[in-house]
This record gives sequence, C-alpha cells and structure tokens, in this order.
Amino acid sequence: MPKKFLQKYFPSPEQVQSNPSLRILAPLFAKPNLFHVNRHSVARAFLVGLFCALLPLPFQMGIAALIAFYANANVPMSIGLVWITNPFTMAPIFYATYRFGTWLLSTPPNPFSIELSVQWVLSELGNIWQPLFAGSLVAGVICGVAGYISIQIIWRRHVINNWRRRRLSRLKRKAEEEEY
Repeated sequence: MPKKFLQKYFPSPEQVQSNPSLRILAPLFAKPNLFHVNRHSVARAFLVGLFCALLPLPFQMGIAALIAFYANANVPMSIGLVWITNPFTMAPIFYATYRFGTWLLSTPPNPFSIELSVQWVLSELGNIWQPLFAGSLVAGVICGVAGYISIQIIWRRHVINNWRRRRLSRLKRKAEEEEY
C-alpha cells in the first residue's frame, strides 16, 4: 500500500489532540500506533471498519473508534470505512443482510413495504430484527476478515515488488559500473 499517500490524508495524533471538540478524548488517542500506517494497523482497521459498517446500529463510527482503540488499529481508517453504509447505500446493504439472515435462519422473508417514518421503523423492526442482525453480524465478520486478509496480501505484494524493483535497479547500476 502507498504508505506516504495514506499518511498525507490522515490526521496526526497532534492534530486530533489539538482539535477543541476532541480534546476530552485526547488521552485515548495518545497511543501513536492508532494513527500509524503500517500493514498490521491498516489491516486491523479494515477488519474493524468493514465489520462495523455492516452493523445495523446507530453510532457506527463511535463503535468503530472504540473497537479500533482496543484492537490497536488505525482509527481514522476504521472510522472512514464505516461510511460504506452511507444514506445512499444503507437500504440496499441492510436489505441484502436481511435476506442473508433469513437464509441463515431458514425463515421466510416477511413481506413489508418501506415508509420513511419512525412509526414504521418501530413497528417493522420487531418483525425483522433477528434475520437482519444475524445476517449483518455474519456478513460483517466475513467482509471484515476478507478485508483483513486482502490488505495483508496486497501490502505484502507491494513490498515484495518494491524490493524486486530496488534489487533490479541495484543490479543494473552495478552492471553499468562494471562496464566502465
């Protein structure tokens, strides 16, 4: 992964600690590894962020930050990945996890019509919460683990390619020096 590219867009621990709205959380973010960009912290961030993105709960960003803190993952990336479920993608993602949950629990899907009201959410949530939550948890674990493994592989491949490129460059320079 392009470490310098990622570090350019992430805040430093000093920037977070100096932010007036986050000042009360400054002691929590004193651990430098929470903002460090390396293969392990970014892979853990993908695990945490993708898992939390698929949870049908409010305050996903706070949950991701808390889990990232205890998992020693990159906090900004964990929080950013939660936005996979944004207002535009939330309905199709949670409908897919609901259908996945009905398949996991071997229950028929309940027919329902969608209304954007608090009353509808409160009445329908009682009917669909079990398959929705089961499907979301299992899909979150699957996506999180897949993200973790993918980042480990991609990052490792990137490092190996850089090593090869540098080695070839050194061999080329050495061959050119021997010619003269």
